[in-house]
Amino acid sequence: MTTPQSLADAPAAGAPRSTVRGADRVAGVRAPRRRPRRRGGFVALRTVVAVVASVVVAFPLVWMLVVAFSPRGEVFGRGLRLLPSALTLENFEGVLERYPVGAWFGNSIVIGVFVTVLTVVVSLLAGYAFAQLRFVGRTAVFLVFLATLMIPVQAIMVAQFRLVNGLEIYGTYWAVILPSAATAFGVFLARQFMLGIPQELMEAARLDGAGPIRVFTLIVLPLSGPLVAVLVLLTLLGSWNDFAWPLIALKDPDLYTLPVGLLYLKGQTNPDYNGIMALAVISVLPMVALFLAFQRFFVQGFVRSGVR
Repeated sequence: MTTPQSLADAPAAGAPRSTVRGADRVAGVRAPRRRPRRRGGFVALRTVVAVVASVVVAFPLVWMLVVAFSPRGEVFGRGLRLLPSALTLENFEGVLERYPVGAWFGNSIVIGVFVTVLTVVVSLLAGYAFAQLRFVGRTAVFLVFLATLMIPVQAIMVAQFRLVNGLEIYGTYWAVILPSAATAFGVFLARQFMLGIPQELMEAARLDGAGPIRVFTLIVLPLSGPLVAVLVLLTLLGSWNDFAWPLIALKDPDLYTLPVGLLYLKGQTNPDYNGIMALAVISVLPMVALFLAFQRFFVQGFVRSGVR
């Protein structure tokens, strides 16, 4: 029963928190203590660790730039130079004049584009099948498919070589493109993303008479922009930096990609380390520019796929 005394003891609605706590102290009620703030030390430690990790990661890139823009012979001079004595482009000019860097650059683009297009198409279709279609053994097939992630690439290179040799495409672009045209990680990423698409949209489309292909093209595909961005970036980056398989599958130096071309420069009798670093800068710049241009889609796609 509410009495005038109880109404007087109760704090008024909208009263400041300090007033309520003061009333509690007067009434003998012990207010909960706040924990002392000790996050200052943790933030400082985290900042120090982040700075040290950034320096360790960034130092090889900085050293690559320093050697690439330094005069020849300075890299083996006395003492460690963190900055070149004079900025020069002679290393870039020498590499471009002596080696078919343009052809290697074009080969990397052609192979990367074909591998990316095929991988994105296969990943989207397979991910849609595993996420939205119902068929016998779907879970078992997906688990077997996912288990292939555990197999190292080096373990299947002999089988891949026998396959491309049997297809008589050894030494051509297709010997590099076809074995890389689909990845288990891409299918897994697509499946996880499509599981997050609202089922109400699918059901509404099916009630309107749409089949699986129309649901995929009209509902799933327009919503998969961030997923496509992630697949494009990851696939293009992996294909651009792939070294071992193109080295095995290609035998003509004119068909080499940029990473294989780097080894070709290193394999010379008198390696030009300034030229090697200059070619490394040329091979890194396109991927850095691509990542900076599509960084927002890249992060958004990973977040919506539930993979962090």
